[in-house]
Amino acid sequence: MNAEIIAVGSELLLGQITNTNARFLSGHLAELGINVYYHTVVGDNPQRLEHALTIAEERADLIILTGGLGPTKDDLTKETIVRHIGSELVMDEEALASIEAFFARYGRPMTENNKKQALVVKDSTVLPNHHGMAPGMLFEKDRHVYMLLPGPPKEIEPMFQFEGKPKLARMLHKEQVIVSHVLRFYGIGEAELEDRIQDILETQSNPTIAPLASDGEVTLRISAKTDAEHEAWELIGLAKKQLLERAGNYLYGYDDDSLASKVVELLTAQSKTIAAAESLTAGLFMSEIAAIPGASAVLAGGAVTYTEQAKIQQLGVSAELLAQYGPASPECAEAMASNVRDRMGTDVGVSLTGAAGPEAHGGQPAGTVWIGFATEEGTETHELHLLGMRNTNRLRAVKLALHHTIRILTQGEVGKI
Repeated sequence: MNAEIIAVGSELLLGQITNTNARFLSGHLAELGINVYYHTVVGDNPQRLEHALTIAEERADLIILTGGLGPTKDDLTKETIVRHIGSELVMDEEALASIEAFFARYGRPMTENNKKQALVVKDSTVLPNHHGMAPGMLFEKDRHVYMLLPGPPKEIEPMFQFEGKPKLARMLHKEQVIVSHVLRFYGIGEAELEDRIQDILETQSNPTIAPLASDGEVTLRISAKTDAEHEAWELIGLAKKQLLERAGNYLYGYDDDSLASKVVELLTAQSKTIAAAESLTAGLFMSEIAAIPGASAVLAGGAVTYTEQAKIQQLGVSAELLAQYGPASPECAEAMASNVRDRMGTDVGVSLTGAAGPEAHGGQPAGTVWIGFATEEGTETHELHLLGMRNTNRLRAVKLALHHTIRILTQGEVGKI
């Protein structure tokens, strides 16, 4: 089956928001063995949307439309598609009751136009919206499968993952099941990882292996299709063993893990706490950890010491050390990590200092970053030379600090987690 994703919304064309839904859907459709050959974006215009539908029907079996299911006049996706396929909209009483309950729960008056969101294509399978109001729809017409989904990512992602995707899987594969498992790597580039596993990629059939790179990270998604779930996991296990033999020392987690969540998981399991002293990252390291549920049990706190005076006053870094070595130095990073650990009474102290750019800082060229770590066993520092834009450098420094924290907590055996 081939698919086309049509995103509806003038705000996408104006650059006011990014079309992250297409990326999300394409990844999940690939797991089902559905090829996505086209992404289309069209504004809130019924004539142009109908034209886009006509083109999509010539080159795709499955057409997924996102957005345009809301209560306002420019939300015209449902009206356009029923006119296009010769159907009609009917009121879905369960969806209407859910919308009414939503307004009652928040004590807000429900205006008449909100009932429009409960209208669905006649004879379609309704996909409940547990994170918003407008339901989704799935139906077949003249050799095509159509799926209508809301636009907000917080609504579309759970709706597709838990409602739409299983129904598509049953439609495509009848009794077969598809299972996916993600391996997450850090510290190795996409090209190098692919080179290590090239022969595996060239001979894959079932399961399939899909590499994907993001900033500093690479993932390998293993997907298996079988008659029973345990058989799929057996196939995945064999493929996983091969992959980890080639690049397991760069592995840091699985599936929905992130570098920050892995740090929180390891600290929690070891009943340890962490504190941070941040200069160029200005709290980003602590923010990444604090975004993970359960962080309050392991993150004691820290200090943002952007200036030399703040390093002296808040952390007790000596003025003589700063005068001799400068703020962008291993000596400063070591003192910051050690002092914040002592002052916060934690097991681990982390520091980040340096020149984010675009100008030099502390006598060091832009992109020079020092990361310090202090534990009961002692201190260590790591130097980075980054070439990106200012904020890119700050984010990369945080990721590397998280990765080194994982290495310290696993005693260097990152690939065995």
